[in-house]
Amino acid sequence: MLPIPAEELNGSGTLGPYWTFYRAVAAEQLSRWLPESPSNILDLSGGRGRWSAQAARAGHRVLEVVDFRRAVDGQGLLHDASKVRQVRADDLRFLPDQSMDAVLAEERAMSVELMAESAMDDVARVLRPGGRALVCVDSLVLGMAILAEQNYWAHLRQTDEVMLVPWPDGSITRCFSSGQLRELLTEAGLEVEWIRPRTVLSPSTVDHVLASDSRALTWLVNTELEAHPDDDDTVGIHLVASARRPC
Repeated sequence: MLPIPAEELNGSGTLGPYWTFYRAVAAEQLSRWLPESPSNILDLSGGRGRWSAQAARAGHRVLEVVDFRRAVDGQGLLHDASKVRQVRADDLRFLPDQSMDAVLAEERAMSVELMAESAMDDVARVLRPGGRALVCVDSLVLGMAILAEQNYWAHLRQTDEVMLVPWPDGSITRCFSSGQLRELLTEAGLEVEWIRPRTVLSPSTVDHVLASDSRALTWLVNTELEAHPDDDDTVGIHLVASARRPC
């Protein structure tokens, strides 16, 4: 997939149809990943409510952690108060060991959290044996594209090391190769089930198909989720991983 300009990554601009497709892919991926039976789920995805709301609609009980360091903009807040509870916290020390059946770290949570190793250790601690984590991070491809946009050519030489990327808005995120993401998960004691790009279809392909037939969105989403190979970090702006705590 061609690199996407940093100013387009907020879901607006000329790539609006692509982001509609992207969000549909993410929602379907979560739907397929969620436990079949009602479970206790921890949502670390930044407090916007989209993922916790989807999990609640699927019958799960969700604890959504809202980080003091992040703004809560109210988007997607479709909470069922009986199934979603919000708590503000800087870490997970308030949770006992093995108290959660699943953990969601969507919205690039482990890229925004620069001390990702410590955060993932906490995720592993609160998961029950057999519990699973779904993690989304910025990819190395995205990081290199943003550095190139800003003419930070010298920073592109060492891609085996941790890549901290300054964004035009002044924030910093951490970008991962599939190998680095796998290492993050395994060093926390989790078993990796799969790692894959969130999307491999290019914005131009998506726009062309949707312009030809607006009803093709479901077909595009299914094509995306069923066709692309695991562990391919040569395409896609984000990587998604599923990992399990050993029994």
